[in-house]
Amino acid sequence: MRREPVNPIDTYVGGRVRMRRLMMGMSQTALGDALGVSFQQVQKYEKGTNRIGASRLQHISNILQVPAAFFFDGAPHVKAGKKPVAPSLTDEISAFMTTRDGLALVKAFSRIDNVALRRRITDLVEQIEQTERSPATRR
Repeated sequence: MRREPVNPIDTYVGGRVRMRRLMMGMSQTALGDALGVSFQQVQKYEKGTNRIGASRLQHISNILQVPAAFFFDGAPHVKAGKKPVAPSLTDEISAFMTTRDGLALVKAFSRIDNVALRRRITDLVEQIEQTERSPATRR
């Protein structure tokens, strides 16, 4: 049986579901229980391998306490029959925000009141990134 390729919109919406669920500290099991589906089904929704129907998305938005439009904010624009454009920086940031590390980093960073300290942290991370990209440091 031939499977259709995963639609980038389904992947994006699923990632936004995951991001919001993590922001609320909710497990896949808890979301699945509230929806009446298994945690495996929630995993498939979050990966974009299974599409989320309109009524199910509305139910998810109620559970996660956001409007349904939240799941489409910043979504890639894909014209019918065409491949999506290469991921932008915004896409990379959105993908990062769907991870536990990304969400934890942003939450912790936003709670730092000292502007000078925040700037030093940003400089440090940029230096680490440059070192990681440098051909001399690759193995």
